[in-house]
Amino acid sequence: MAEMRQEKDSLGVVEVPAGAMYGAQTQRAVENYPISGMRAAPALIRAMGMVKKAAAEANGELGVVTKERAQAIASAAGEVIDGKWDKEFVVDVFQAGAGVSFHMNANEVISNRANQLIARERVEVQGSRFEGKTGGVPYQGAGMEGEIDGDLVVRDAERAALGKYEWVHPNDHVNYGQSTNDVFPTAMRLGTLLALEGLYPVLDSLAAGFAVKAAEFDGVVKAGRTHMQDATPIRLGQEFAAYGMAIRKARESIARAADTLRELGLGGSAVGTGINTHPEYRKLAIAKLAFISGQKLAPASDMRWAMQSCGPMAEVSAALRGLALEVIRIANDLRLLSSGPNTGLNEIALPSLQPGSSIMPGKINPVLAELAAMVGFQVVGNDAAVAMAVQAGQLELNVMLPTMAYNVLQSVSILTNMLREFDVRCVRGITANAARCEWYAQSTVALATALNPYIGYAKAAELVKESVATGRSVIEVAQEKGVLTEQQIKEILDVEKMTGA
Repeated sequence: MAEMRQEKDSLGVVEVPAGAMYGAQTQRAVENYPISGMRAAPALIRAMGMVKKAAAEANGELGVVTKERAQAIASAAGEVIDGKWDKEFVVDVFQAGAGVSFHMNANEVISNRANQLIARERVEVQGSRFEGKTGGVPYQGAGMEGEIDGDLVVRDAERAALGKYEWVHPNDHVNYGQSTNDVFPTAMRLGTLLALEGLYPVLDSLAAGFAVKAAEFDGVVKAGRTHMQDATPIRLGQEFAAYGMAIRKARESIARAADTLRELGLGGSAVGTGINTHPEYRKLAIAKLAFISGQKLAPASDMRWAMQSCGPMAEVSAALRGLALEVIRIANDLRLLSSGPNTGLNEIALPSLQPGSSIMPGKINPVLAELAAMVGFQVVGNDAAVAMAVQAGQLELNVMLPTMAYNVLQSVSILTNMLREFDVRCVRGITANAARCEWYAQSTVALATALNPYIGYAKAAELVKESVATGRSVIEVAQEKGVLTEQQIKEILDVEKMTGA
């Protein structure tokens, strides 16, 4: 059995793994919520570390937490920001309301690490000799003279500091002037802003990839299609240019929605009144958080609103859903345009990435386009969960915060990862079947549309009917019927001119 240590919280004694950086309240959550096996997103952990570092620096500067404690807390929180203790964040993403367990996980990890850092400072190592100044933290060999491994002494002091909270307590010091009710919403908003920083360049690259293909395919004329029926000609490059525009517009929508996350309720404490906080804490902590994170942040104009309403998360989730819907649509277009090779449209070819069938030799499937659609479906589902969580707030607090955080951050993550591969492995390698496109452009019965101003809609419709019935092109039927001179027909039914600028 694993070695355990005993800790005590307000409910009693708890057995905690001896080497764990977390403590009693985290251990209770591990035992209470063995739900999914999934853990907090790195962006949320990183954001929580930033919040705790900003709070410690502000409290230390305001004199409500001693400088030694504040420095140790800030240093420990800095290690959380750097990802050093990610494995110690062990609470399931599905947990009790408001994210209390995740928040206490952070408080305990930072508290234990801060105590270790103080313990290290109180052990004076000089070469191969040392003098112990542990301040009451016992370690084997304390006070001994002779040749002693200084690193071993430090490690002993760090191990002995775990779970003692002698200098830095998770609630009294790491969480001074804070509540889950203002900290978790702040970390959730900040974590989303940080995660989106990875999505934006991927969207920019994908939009650029479509623009490259738009230029490459600009001279390829094909049949347009509406209602899945023949329509007037369009250039393949025009279709791809529109795909790029859709991605750019979706990016703009996400960025606009993300700006609503920048107004924070940190400092609101339990119910948005700022109880147990220094009068200057709120503005100072958020200013420090802005500096630490590199994000533009501001105190909420109404702290109660920031705690009651999670509308900004709904806006971001909806914008991500909008991107997903565009991606699903585009991916399905690519699947349709590349269908075949002999019995489909076969206007484009997608890169061959892997064999497509366990039984049909030579079959190649549009795997990245399929993946894009499936990820899009997940994002749409995530948005539904976020919407339900956002509307579930009651009075001074919405306790469904963990669901919002998990689903929004998952959407950002899977979109970022999928679209990166979709861009590089699929879009950049698309080629055009120019001959097939040209044949479709000449064959579409919608060419008759261009004749409307000259012979009228009714006569043009008669040409279309005969074209469909005989299998001949509209151009051939128009020439045969002599509705206009051959030169007029040639000029009017020039498929390239029909595509405009």
